[in-house]
Amino acid sequence: MAVIEVKNVNVTYRVLMNKSGSLKELFRDALKGKARVIDYVALQDVSFSVDKGEVVAILGRNGAGKSTLLKVLAGVLPPTKGTSKVNGKIAPMIELGAGFHPEMTGAENVLFYSALLGRDVKSVKERTPAIGEWAGVSDHMDFPLRTFSSGMVARLAFATATDEQAEVLLVDEVLSVGDADFQAKSKARMHELINSGAAVVLVSHDMNAVRKHAQKAIWLENGVVKMSGPTEQVVSAYEKQ
Repeated sequence: MAVIEVKNVNVTYRVLMNKSGSLKELFRDALKGKARVIDYVALQDVSFSVDKGEVVAILGRNGAGKSTLLKVLAGVLPPTKGTSKVNGKIAPMIELGAGFHPEMTGAENVLFYSALLGRDVKSVKERTPAIGEWAGVSDHMDFPLRTFSSGMVARLAFATATDEQAEVLLVDEVLSVGDADFQAKSKARMHELINSGAAVVLVSHDMNAVRKHAQKAIWLENGVVKMSGPTEQVVSAYEKQ
């Protein structure tokens, strides 16, 4: 059964090319019809599905459209054309800490981020001490997030995102979060979630990790699916480019 269904998804950004020195100059150019706007196609006619318990890897160079695709799946970015349907709770592990606020405490950010994920805040509040402990930041949970190191923020975001079982995991290079001990710990939790039947979309430049975890792979190039199929076939072709 497909948990994720992506059909002919297109994402186009409108990009202003004027190099105006001020807002006044930009406004003047717009009035004179000199504003240069181009359409940048980040994704074009992307289609695929992911079944329950299946891991699909997204390959591609920087700028290929991988992160844009994850944002579409997470519901952060609407497609310009096409449809993206995700059935079930999502644990988005992309740009860890992006949903946090620097002036809020660690504990407050756990509640805030969990609310954004649609979780029951009351139950999360009871779990907050355990989340902080798992992330290794218990002694900082009552301090503003701006006092955290970037690694501490990433660990807390990862711990929060994976604290509840989700039907869909969106993973963007988070297997490299933190020091060696935390990486081992986070990988173990990822395996638990995958083994429990979650559908996973994995973005990684680590081909060994892709070969180990994914059953299928999709190769994006300039926003277009260049190749998709069994992991070994796609990875082998990707490595030969």
